[in-house]
Parts: sequence; C-alpha cells; structure tokens
Amino acid sequence: MAYISGGNELLDAEKNLKRLGVKTGMYVADLGCGGAGHFIIPAAKLVGGDGLAYAVDILKSVLQSVVSRARLGGISNIKAVWSNLETPGATNIPAGSLDAALVINILFQSKQHDNILKEAVRLLKPGGKLLVIDWEKNNSSFGPPQLDRVTPQAVQSITGKLGLRLLEEFEAGPSHYGLTFQK
Repeated sequence: MAYISGGNELLDAEKNLKRLGVKTGMYVADLGCGGAGHFIIPAAKLVGGDGLAYAVDILKSVLQSVVSRARLGGISNIKAVWSNLETPGATNIPAGSLDAALVINILFQSKQHDNILKEAVRLLKPGGKLLVIDWEKNNSSFGPPQLDRVTPQAVQSITGKLGLRLLEEFEAGPSHYGLTFQK
C-alpha cells in the first residue's frame, strides 16, 4: 500500500479556501500546517497584507520550512506558532481572534480528535468558520490505514458538542471529505 503522509497534493487548496470564504483582511490559522505550507501559503495570499496567517505545527522544523517557502514567494504575513494541538489552551494565538481555522489532514494522525477540535473552536471568534478536511473511509489503496481515518459523522458529533453549526459537507478532493462549520 502506497502511503501519502498528508495527501495535500491531492487537494486544491485555493479552491477549498475560497469555498470557506477566506478573503482580504482575515485572520486565519492552519492547525497542523505541515512543511509544504500547502494551505497556509495560499491562505496568506488570500488574506493579504491586512490579514494574518498563522502556521501552527508541533514540529519546529516544519514551521521553519513554511516560513522559508513563504519568504521565497515574497509572503510576509505568516506567523509561525509552535504548539501541541492535543493540549487545549496551548496554542499561542489569542482566544476568539480567528476568522477561520483549518484542520487539514491531521485528525487521522491523532487519537485526540476532541482536543484538537476544541482548540480550533477556542481560537475562533464568534461567527468564525472551521474547515475540516480529512481522508475518506473507503477502499483506496493509498493514504493512511483505514483504522486511522476519522469519519465526517465523528467530526460532526464532536463539533456539535462544541457548539459549532455545520454549514456544508462536500468532496474536498478525490480521496477527501470537507466540512465547514460556524461558531
């Protein structure tokens, strides 16, 4: 079985960000951004100089990579934040300050789904939006093991308990589902 760690190359970041409504002046965080910056770099471009894009990850090397890639592309509105997303309250971003939070391809890597989503909700301002994209549970021969994949229904159950309202469920890519929520 071939394994694609994040699978972000299977996703059209800009299309999914526009679907969420990311635009000029917003404050956005990619929680578990990964070293390629596949979502946070396009998000930084969309929010522009009046906005701010937080690249959040537990690996400091990943954050350095994202900041380097952004600088090479002339992008200066990305702030790197080291955090363990499995610990609610650990992320050094003001609570209630984000217009949008992204949880892309990280739930399958953890058993702490509740805590990760709780942290995302803590960071969102009232009316803020959450985008969750992760691997479909299907019979594909690539991606993470089926056992590790989190269903959209499981995500909706957690976010419902956290007070979020489901806005949309959609196909985010050929092997991924997408969910948008509002606080």
